[in-house]
Amino acid sequence: MNTLLIYPEFPDTFWSFKHALKFIRKKSALPPLGLLTVAAMLPPDWSKRLVDLNVRSLRDKDLVWADVVCISAMIAQQESVRTVIARCRAAGKTIIAGGPLFTSGHEQFPDVDHFVLNEAEETLPEFLRDFAAGCAQRVYATAKFANLHETPVPLWELADLPRYGSMSLQYSRGCPFDCEFCDVTAKFGHRPRLKSPSQVIAELDRLYAAGWRGPVFFVDDNLIGNKHTLKKDLLPALIAWQRDRRHGLPFYTEASVNLADDDELMRMMSEAGFDTVFIGIETPDAASLAECNKRQNQGRDLVEDVKRIHRAGLQVQGGFIVGFDSDLPNIFQRQVEFIQKSGIVTAMVGLLNALPDTKLYARLKREGRLTGRTTGNNVDCTLNFESRMPPSQLVEGYKSILRRIYAPRPYYQRIRTLLREYKRPRITVSLDWRHGVALAYSSLRLGLLGSARLQYWRLLLWTLFHRPRQLQLAITLAIYGYHFRKCCAAIGV
Repeated sequence: MNTLLIYPEFPDTFWSFKHALKFIRKKSALPPLGLLTVAAMLPPDWSKRLVDLNVRSLRDKDLVWADVVCISAMIAQQESVRTVIARCRAAGKTIIAGGPLFTSGHEQFPDVDHFVLNEAEETLPEFLRDFAAGCAQRVYATAKFANLHETPVPLWELADLPRYGSMSLQYSRGCPFDCEFCDVTAKFGHRPRLKSPSQVIAELDRLYAAGWRGPVFFVDDNLIGNKHTLKKDLLPALIAWQRDRRHGLPFYTEASVNLADDDELMRMMSEAGFDTVFIGIETPDAASLAECNKRQNQGRDLVEDVKRIHRAGLQVQGGFIVGFDSDLPNIFQRQVEFIQKSGIVTAMVGLLNALPDTKLYARLKREGRLTGRTTGNNVDCTLNFESRMPPSQLVEGYKSILRRIYAPRPYYQRIRTLLREYKRPRITVSLDWRHGVALAYSSLRLGLLGSARLQYWRLLLWTLFHRPRQLQLAITLAIYGYHFRKCCAAIGV
């Protein structure tokens, strides 16, 4: 059975880092971890090929070779998904689909032959048995949560690793919190389910043996959902693994802000190689935090929490949202002030959207306020519900935040704020020729031709005098700023 695994294209968003990746000659930020994991669950006698449309095109000869096509996608990829499905249908191929997009709304895709939904560890075996017997159903779904001890190592050999900026790895699924706008608990539950340390080490060993020496993203929605086991089992194993390598690998992940409460945990994460953590700050407004049930953020000095995490050697990337019912017109100024004071350089601000399967979606549906399905791209200036604030005021206020936080002067000020607090990580990226190219290209594109050239050279000089060992990070963040300004320009900011 010739199996073509297709990962559709993402739109250009803040998280794509599309414009930044060009500086290091990469095509995509991350490989399709879910699809590569599913590939490892397919029968070993099936021939497998991966086509990630974020790094290369789908060719006619790919479809000629294939007997079946497997597609996985997130909601933000839905436009590319429809194009891929139409092309595969025209070629007469059997189409099998799964992943978050289809789990949330498979009925929107009538041309797909079979849907393998929810967690593949539970639904894929039954489908494969029926498929081999010639009696496969159209939909396979389950309410069960998988035992991650049964999850295999992804088939990394299918991916063209040098084309990616980072690799990815999953340790846990599930989150103990219950934010109204988030679909993680609906899909994966409140009790974090964990892989064993030996499984994680096996995945790292496979990547290392394949020659990977760059960053690895632990894609867990909340890595610290089970702090006790993380500190007792995984982090000691990662620390030992890093010590046994001449060139360790830098890690980054996602966590909740209560990370700031545990000095031992932050120290262990830094020692294990983590240098960056994404945290959902969402809003400095207490009423909006209460509205969306973001209880882990309530009653805290969030700016001080961020700085404490920075001082522990973990750079905070922050998620922010506007559009809550409780938001008043001053929320836009308050968001800007918080971002600037905290020193969160990579601040991802989005308009609230109601994702399927969330409590927010259910509430707005009861209130008759839903206006359609979300695009899955929270930075495209679209809403899928009737907001309390006039939509025109909300969208313009949102754009004003982006305009102000990504303008060169405040953006470069935040880099310096971060570098003053940030403790240099224990493990850094192994430098290669691409980083030399990035330095030369950034000096040309940002230092000579860019509108922010004065700010760029001021930052580099300041860093050389005050934080010389952080020069690589300063240049990286300057390049990120270029990407963010390009994304802002694309949405009319």
